[in-house]
Amino acid sequence: MAKTDVLNLAILGMLAEQPLHGYQIRKLLGAELGPFRALSYGSLYPALKRMEAEGLITLAEDEGDGRGSRRSRIAYALTPAGKAALDAELASSGAHSWDDDAFDVRFSMFGKTDSATRLRILEGRRTRLAERLDEVSAAARRQRDRYDAYTAELQRHGLEQVEREVAWLDQLIENERSANSGTPTPSAEQADNN
Repeated sequence: MAKTDVLNLAILGMLAEQPLHGYQIRKLLGAELGPFRALSYGSLYPALKRMEAEGLITLAEDEGDGRGSRRSRIAYALTPAGKAALDAELASSGAHSWDDDAFDVRFSMFGKTDSATRLRILEGRRTRLAERLDEVSAAARRQRDRYDAYTAELQRHGLEQVEREVAWLDQLIENERSANSGTPTPSAEQADNN
């Protein structure tokens, strides 16, 4: 999935909740979706214009800020075509949905995604990371003698990050499967005992 497609998906997801101004979209993307922290208005507004031209969003004037300001601002709202595009993307679970660029955005919308799709995305992401872990581990073993202490430490740090994410995904997958079967997870049982 291209970065512009990921940005479009994130914007559609935000606008599914309510109409928003451009600065509100940028602020929410930065707060909720780490990869977009550095999103510039130079990236956001062209994306909004493209989405408007495609009929996914529409402009809605906002009559000031309620504090006496006479200046009206433009808000963006989801169109029926935008809602349909969002629904179609949230129902898909192909490789694009668990890629590095798209996974965080898709994960942030899991509340709007059905359980079977969530599970396929989590399992796909876990498989992708397990493959990466194997590849990086094998490369590190082959290159161990060539690395200086800092490069070796950077390799170790990268491996630990991937291992942590795999463990996190394992827990999410277990929780999702348990929720589908109606069996509480160990962490839910512990919470019930407290």
